Amino acid sequence: MLSRGAECIRLASNPAPPRPSGELPSFEPAFLLNRGGTSGEGRAGMFYRDLIPGRLGGRYIASHITIAHGGPVADWVHYHRVAFQMIYVRSGWVRVVYEDQGEPFMMHAGDLVLQPPGIRHRVLESSPGLEVIEIGAPALHETLADHELELPNATLDPERKFDDQRFLRHVAADSPWTNFAGAEAQETLMSTATNGLAEVRTIRSGRSAEIEFRPHAGELTFGFLLEGAARLDAGETGELGAADAFVVPPGQAWAIRDLSADFRLLHVATARLG
Repeated sequence: MLSRGAECIRLASNPAPPRPSGELPSFEPAFLLNRGGTSGEGRAGMFYRDLIPGRLGGRYIASHITIAHGGPVADWVHYHRVAFQMIYVRSGWVRVVYEDQGEPFMMHAGDLVLQPPGIRHRVLESSPGLEVIEIGAPALHETLADHELELPNATLDPERKFDDQRFLRHVAADSPWTNFAGAEAQETLMSTATNGLAEVRTIRSGRSAEIEFRPHAGELTFGFLLEGAARLDAGETGELGAADAFVVPPGQAWAIRDLSADFRLLHVATARLG
């Protein structure tokens, strides 16, 4: 959709494209193991690799986003109509700015932000080879430009609620590692910021070569192997390498075994969205 003032034009590649709906599509659980694939160019020159091709009924989307060349990013102030959206930096750095959150800041490997529904934001610049993981719900959602707001804006309100969620900035360098089922995890305040909607952590190898996970009663159980190697045991078994992604259906126990010394995993779990 292109807009200028009160004018708006919608462009499409087929005669009757679906419009994003304000309703969440039904959740369709499935097991998924994604071992790579091609990336396509998307907004602002960023390249997107689809990590959940089936989209779990259209409920969730996860993307491995890269920017090959560093420098200023051709982005603009925009916002998303979503129920949940987070960004996690795998490698490199990126400078971003968010509505009511003060001056622009840098995100580095292991850092993440929760982008609550409707918050205005902009990507300003990045390092060469930036890689981030973006997870959102629903899969098909509107991204809209804000032509009036300039960021950073004058208001500073870090406790502001956006549709009952708060902006969250997790800084890996300031966060401790704690025991997690024989491994180690760097926890985040995602559950607090989303009012119990999601949990997010980074897991690394510890004294044990395997991690057992209890069945999840919510919806999404998502993993992205940031570094190293391991074996996924979730009813179906598969070897995991760096940049592989997986989804485990609700109600199923699962495990990660044969962890390499440099193993690091992004682990995301959500409650029932509605």
